[in-house]
Amino acid sequence: MKAKVRFILAAGVLGLLMTGPFALTALLLFADAKDAERAAFAEFLLPRLPLGGFMTLLGFIAGVILLRSLFQQYVVGLLRMGDTLRLMLGANRNFRVAPEGPPEVRELARAANDLAQQRDELLNDVEEQIRQAKATVEEEKNRLAALMSELALGVVVCNLDGRILLYNSRARLQFKALAQGPTSMSGGALIGLGRSIFSILERGQITHSLENIQQRLRRGSAEPTANFITSTRGGALLRCQMAPVLRTGSDSATTPSLDSLPPGPLPSEGGDDVRQAAPAQQAKSAPLPGDDSQVTGYVLTIENITRNFEREAERDQALQVLTDGNRAALGNIRAAVETLLDSPEMEADYRERFTRVIADESTAMSQRLEATMSRFADALKTRWPLEDVLAVDILAAAARRIEDKLQLPIKHEDQDASLWMRVDSFALIQAITFLAARMQDHYAIRELRLRLSAEGKMVFVDLIWSGTTVSSETLYTWELEPMSVGSETSPLTLRDVIDRHGGEIWYQREKAAHRAFFRIVLPAAVMPDAPMADQAQHLHSDSRPEYYDFDLFAARDAAGSGIDLDRKLTELTYSVFDTETTGLLPSEGDEIIQMGAVRIVNNRLLRQEIFDQLVDPVIPLKPEGIPIHGITESMVNGQPRLDVVLPAFHEFCAETVLVAHNAAFDMRFFQLKEDSLGVRFTQPVLDTLLLSAVIHPNQESHRLESIAERLGINVIGRHTALGDAFVTGEVFLKMIPLLADMGIFTLRQAMDAAQQTYFARVKY
Repeated sequence: MKAKVRFILAAGVLGLLMTGPFALTALLLFADAKDAERAAFAEFLLPRLPLGGFMTLLGFIAGVILLRSLFQQYVVGLLRMGDTLRLMLGANRNFRVAPEGPPEVRELARAANDLAQQRDELLNDVEEQIRQAKATVEEEKNRLAALMSELALGVVVCNLDGRILLYNSRARLQFKALAQGPTSMSGGALIGLGRSIFSILERGQITHSLENIQQRLRRGSAEPTANFITSTRGGALLRCQMAPVLRTGSDSATTPSLDSLPPGPLPSEGGDDVRQAAPAQQAKSAPLPGDDSQVTGYVLTIENITRNFEREAERDQALQVLTDGNRAALGNIRAAVETLLDSPEMEADYRERFTRVIADESTAMSQRLEATMSRFADALKTRWPLEDVLAVDILAAAARRIEDKLQLPIKHEDQDASLWMRVDSFALIQAITFLAARMQDHYAIRELRLRLSAEGKMVFVDLIWSGTTVSSETLYTWELEPMSVGSETSPLTLRDVIDRHGGEIWYQREKAAHRAFFRIVLPAAVMPDAPMADQAQHLHSDSRPEYYDFDLFAARDAAGSGIDLDRKLTELTYSVFDTETTGLLPSEGDEIIQMGAVRIVNNRLLRQEIFDQLVDPVIPLKPEGIPIHGITESMVNGQPRLDVVLPAFHEFCAETVLVAHNAAFDMRFFQLKEDSLGVRFTQPVLDTLLLSAVIHPNQESHRLESIAERLGINVIGRHTALGDAFVTGEVFLKMIPLLADMGIFTLRQAMDAAQQTYFARVKY
């Protein structure tokens, strides 16, 4: 029974206790009296009845006030204490009951706090013992995660359902760069824990490769791998290598080790659409004859060979042009030469004619060769292995080598730390060291300065010294010498290194500063769409463990492609989202100006798997809203419109349960766009506002900040869509065990309980 109903019943009982005895006594006396006594009694009572009723009413009111005060202090106070105790037991162990109210309630609060303190000490001791017991396993897991995250190569690990359960930062960036369609915006590339690899690679090819691996295991192969080539929906050509993850002996899957990775380069690429991620039935693992091993998943390395294939085609075309064009010319030259040799007495006119044929054909061949070299120069140079490296790293390595080999002091001038070059690192460092050695040997320079700059698509590496000048003839001579520094000799010349990089080398003077320098001009690296700052952030992020979750080895899809309402809340995948809008009236024309979302997989908030996008609302922003969300007209002008952003968000949250705070507000905006955009959100929705009312029905506030404070969550970045999504996600994760304490375990139970609250009646 609710507290309000109990108070009304108590007030009614108080009224009966105050008036009932008097009314009953008067009724009994009146019933036994004679007519004369009744008349006298009525004559005595009636004049005094208003005063008596008034005094009784005053007494009743005073009693109700006293009863209400006692009710608030004891009943309501104890109910709130119960909510607090549940918080202490579940979501927020540091929360304590405020000792307020009457002495008895305060004493109870102090006793509860003492018990909570003892409980915390015991739990801390137990947790410490558990932590020590798990230290070895966690160390191995974190070591693997660190190694995978720091690799400059892309690696993806999947379970047998094709669900991604590990990927490193390089894979994430490269999948994002390769992603086609609307999900490529704002971090929405469809790679993430729990998503399907079948959105990128053909299911049949993976199934076939798994069958080949199992066949090789049955034949006793120690390190079975499978290779195949496929293409993405965007037309990229991928070379894939697969190695199995095996279960041996026990029922739990082993985590993949670095030894399970197949040899060769590992950069991976990505695709889109995760909605076809059903289990690959033919690839189900089975015990292998004569072995207790079982395939539980696989490691994939995916190399984008599209550019390599295109370059090979360009080289083939260059060779074809040279072959076809010069075959006829060589035939004519050979025929003319043979004729001249066979006819030494040939008349002068004929001899001149044959000589002109040789000259013309030779000129045509030369022109054809020059044109081919000019057209296919880049393709003809690509057989020399080049890599993308930070330019400052090259200069730092060159400085160390010069100081070590030549004992020549090095100083660094202006250097742009964001510049990347595509070079052969060793050959370029050799070239810089060679130039420094020549300057030291011939001109006895005492100090060398290194400078780094860029202009357009070119990077400038400058070697600067003071005083002595160098002639252009000297530099030309050095360019053609084999590079040697001390006892180290290279067959390459400085000109070889420069030419094969497609660069140049200049000599220049700074007359005002009495300095001169060699400038090596090299092409800048063409980096992926994702900025390198973002890459560095993720490669060295402290939140590295969010890139893997080995518990997903045991995960299996629910039957069918829909979301099973009877699955436990702890087993589902969620997209926690929020929107910022021009106003609070969607039905009157307000529009979305920002959308943010983050995924929850296996009860973990994945802060790197996000959707964050500003939206051009095509209508003016309301001035009163700008101080709240901080979004201005200049920020949304030129951003994608909702007809682009909403389908991208729909794809981002496919096959997940939607979670939001006051979700009815956000969903109303989506609902109003269904007909015009053709995007419908049919998955279940959970609202943390309604769930808070389920968990803490006696609390006065269910604002997001108040809930977060009760659950011990720091609120950062409020009133940005992504910031609110992060806070809502943390709140929701804290709510799941509290719902379980109330007997609410499944998605259906949570939705039914939320619909019984008062706030579920709010409409927009």
